[in-house]
Amino acid sequence: MKENIFDILKNLNFTEYEAKAYLTLLEEAPLTGYAVAKNSGVPRSKIYEVLDSLAMRGDILVSPGNTPQYTPVPAKELIKNRRIKAEKNFELAEKSLAEFESSANDRENIWNIMGRNEILDKVKACISKATKRILLEVWKEEFEELESELRQAAKRGVNVTVIAYGEIVSDFANVYLHYMGDEITEEYGGRWIVISGDDSEVVAGIVSLGEDSRAAWTMHVGLVMPITEVMIHDLYLMEIMEKHRELLEESFGKNLVHLRRKFSIYPDFKKHYVK
Repeated sequence: MKENIFDILKNLNFTEYEAKAYLTLLEEAPLTGYAVAKNSGVPRSKIYEVLDSLAMRGDILVSPGNTPQYTPVPAKELIKNRRIKAEKNFELAEKSLAEFESSANDRENIWNIMGRNEILDKVKACISKATKRILLEVWKEEFEELESELRQAAKRGVNVTVIAYGEIVSDFANVYLHYMGDEITEEYGGRWIVISGDDSEVVAGIVSLGEDSRAAWTMHVGLVMPITEVMIHDLYLMEIMEKHRELLEESFGKNLVHLRRKFSIYPDFKKHYVK
C-alpha cells in the first residue's frame, strides 16, 4: 500500500525522501525533525533540507521554537492545493503559448494599413506596448495627435526620441529638429511617419493622403533592424551637423546638397513616391 502511495506522490513532484517524510507525518504528528528521520528512514543529514522543502511548498506546517515540530497539511487540502496550482499553470501555459504562437506568426508577416486614422491607431498601439525605447520620425501635425500616448510612455520610463520635421517642442522627449525639414516636406510633397518600438516592431508609411494614406506594420527582423538603424544613423548625422555644420557645409555644400545630388536619381530632388 505504502509503495503505491510513494509512486502517487512522486507523480505529484515529491522526491522519494519528501514522500517518506510526508507519509510519516500523516501517520503521526506533530514530530521533531529527529523523529521524522527516525520513523521515515530519511537520513538525518538530509531531513531538515527535506522538511524545509516541504514547508516552503506548503505541504507541511512548522511550529517554531527551540525544537521545531512538524505537522502535515491534510491530504485532501494538499490535493486541492495541487489541483488549483496545476489548473493555474495550465491556464498560464495556454495563454502564454497562444501569445507566443501569435507573436511568432507576426514576426514573419508584413501587414498593410490603409487610411491615416488607422495608421495613427497602430502607431498608438505600438507606443502603448513599448517598455524601453521609442524612436519616432514625424511631422508636427501627427506628433500633436500622438503626444498624449507618448507622454504616458515617458511616464512609464520609456525613452522617447523624436526626429522632428517642423517645430516640435516637448518636455518629455528627446527632440531632434531635422536640419532640412522644410526642404524635405517640399521635395516629397507629403508627410510620412516611422516608429520603432523597443527595436522589435515598426510602423512606417505616408500619412498625408487622408483615406489614401498607406503604411506597413511588421515585427519581421529583416525590416525592423534596418529601419531602426536608419533612424539611429539620422540621429548620428543630426548630432554631427549640430557640432560641425560649418566644416561639413564647406566640403559638401549647404545642407550637404552635394552629397544629396550625388546619391539622388532625381535632378530636382523631387521624389515621386507620393501621387
